[in-house]
Amino acid sequence: MGINYNKNRKLTKQIGSHALMILVVVIVLFPLIYAFVVSTQTKAEYFKFPPSMIPGTGAIANYTEAWQKADLGRLLLNSTFISLFVACGKIVLSILAGFTFVYYKFKGKTFFFIIILITQMLPLPVRIVPTYLLMSQFGWINTYWALTIPFFASATGTLLFKQLYTMIPSSFADAAKIDGVNSIQFLWYIVIPLSKTNIAALFLIEFTFIWNQYLWPLIVGNSRAVRVVQIGLKQLIDTDAAVSWNVLMAGVVLGMIPPLIILMIFQSSLIKGLSLGQDK
Repeated sequence: MGINYNKNRKLTKQIGSHALMILVVVIVLFPLIYAFVVSTQTKAEYFKFPPSMIPGTGAIANYTEAWQKADLGRLLLNSTFISLFVACGKIVLSILAGFTFVYYKFKGKTFFFIIILITQMLPLPVRIVPTYLLMSQFGWINTYWALTIPFFASATGTLLFKQLYTMIPSSFADAAKIDGVNSIQFLWYIVIPLSKTNIAALFLIEFTFIWNQYLWPLIVGNSRAVRVVQIGLKQLIDTDAAVSWNVLMAGVVLGMIPPLIILMIFQSSLIKGLSLGQDK
């Protein structure tokens, strides 16, 4: 009786945990699924009550109108370039900063590291005015430089790689010195290969973060040539008429494709990076 009771109790817990996880997944995915369904419906279909969760017949027309009306090709290209450029720049600077704090000795190292961490506590709205004035003095307003350079420094990335490099045995560096390997060679051939999982995880996080930026691109990217998809989607909202939600949702779905592709490519590395952090 006791064995059967324990088995039943264990089975009940498993069913309950799986049911809870399924419920959470449904809650998280429902807005995305509903946005996709609305993007395929005509106006008559999505104005029906109660709302239908069955894909409609207006998909081709909606996606074509959204692509042409908002010039989504240009917007997606701009957002992809900016996100890739910033993500790569952050990774390079974070690796160099983390490597410097671990393998080099200099006065004030702890002080400078603390200052870097303090910058993480400053929210974006606090930095907007001084950063905008600096970009204006450089003449970078409405250029890719203003949309990318301010995001290069990363306290999170520096901390991530510093902690990783601290875990690398010091015998690796000692052996490299004995073999006549200089710092750049040690970084390139030993340290960076050991950082692949963290690089992939950070790249995914930073790409998604930059892709979803709205406030800063709205301030410094008014030109059509550098406008990003988050700002350009506003063109699908007609101020003088009712909003065509089906067309707007079609644009939103198209705007989610590049981040989803990046997520599918690097999701395994992200999971490995998170599990590695827990193990540490």
